[in-house]
Amino acid sequence: MHFGYSERCLEHDTGERHPENPDRLRAIRRGLAKRHGVEYVEADPATREEVVAVHDAEYVDELEAFVADGGGSWDPDTVASDGTWDAALASAGLSQWAARSALDGADGRDTPFALGRPPGHHAVPDDAMGFCFFNNAAVAAQTVLDDGAADRVAIFDWDVHHGNGTQDVFYERGDVFYASIHEEGLYPDTGALDETGRDEGEGTTVNLPLSAGAGDADYLYAIDEAVAPALERFDPDLVIVSAGFDAHRHDPISRMRVSSEGYALMTDQIRSVTDDIGAATAYVLEGGYGLDTLADGVSMVHETFDERTPVGNDDDPDEKTESLVAELRELLEL
Repeated sequence: MHFGYSERCLEHDTGERHPENPDRLRAIRRGLAKRHGVEYVEADPATREEVVAVHDAEYVDELEAFVADGGGSWDPDTVASDGTWDAALASAGLSQWAARSALDGADGRDTPFALGRPPGHHAVPDDAMGFCFFNNAAVAAQTVLDDGAADRVAIFDWDVHHGNGTQDVFYERGDVFYASIHEEGLYPDTGALDETGRDEGEGTTVNLPLSAGAGDADYLYAIDEAVAPALERFDPDLVIVSAGFDAHRHDPISRMRVSSEGYALMTDQIRSVTDDIGAATAYVLEGGYGLDTLADGVSMVHETFDERTPVGNDDDPDEKTESLVAELRELLEL
């Protein structure tokens, strides 16, 4: 894979005890150093105008001023420092690079993966929250739509937390599809099954809030039986994977049971779907707070695109997962 990376993203200083800290990117780099075929690209940061395409100008101005004044605690979870503004623009810019590169034909071993921080999927149009300031995947999607490089973009979010910000940005839009598999009841406690979009966006939001303890078989079943057919029906030009790795069984802040191999299997599933529908694919880093498991997850995605065949999973999904998927399929008439 080609990985987008910028040292500017290390300048977002959240403090030694904060789970979203620069060591996350350092751990990923150490893990990838053991693999072959890894290339790094530094992209231009997003412009203020490109960020304002998905965020309210007043909020962007307030954040810029907050950072210029030295930062601090924006809310109990979300911390800014004097390097946060530049890091957030760099992180959004890496996501733009990934989306543009994919649409320009980068695939297979050249598939782009944006390794930026701060993450983005909790950032709503008018506020920062959940460690996120600018919604990186949303900025990337809007950029390629505005560029005329794509007519329809899909975002698939496998982070353990629901991407409430991404959903909010596009909830009433018919040109962007959003699907999320997340842990039910976990922060920010959004993403209910019946949240499916509104107005022109009706049917373009898919939420699968799985029960705590769901593992590889549950995620694979949810993708096969719900996410894949919904993507096929939407028929996007580009699929952006909001790739958080905090559903891992050893992540410190979730109760899900996805294995490192499970991320390889999910990557292989999404690759098959995008190949079938002729969509480009780009990856954007979201969460993941166990340094070893985060590094393993990113490495698994890389190795899958480097032609390593994932080890299959023969387990059956939980009955609760099967029931949830059946309800969603009925709701969306899949």
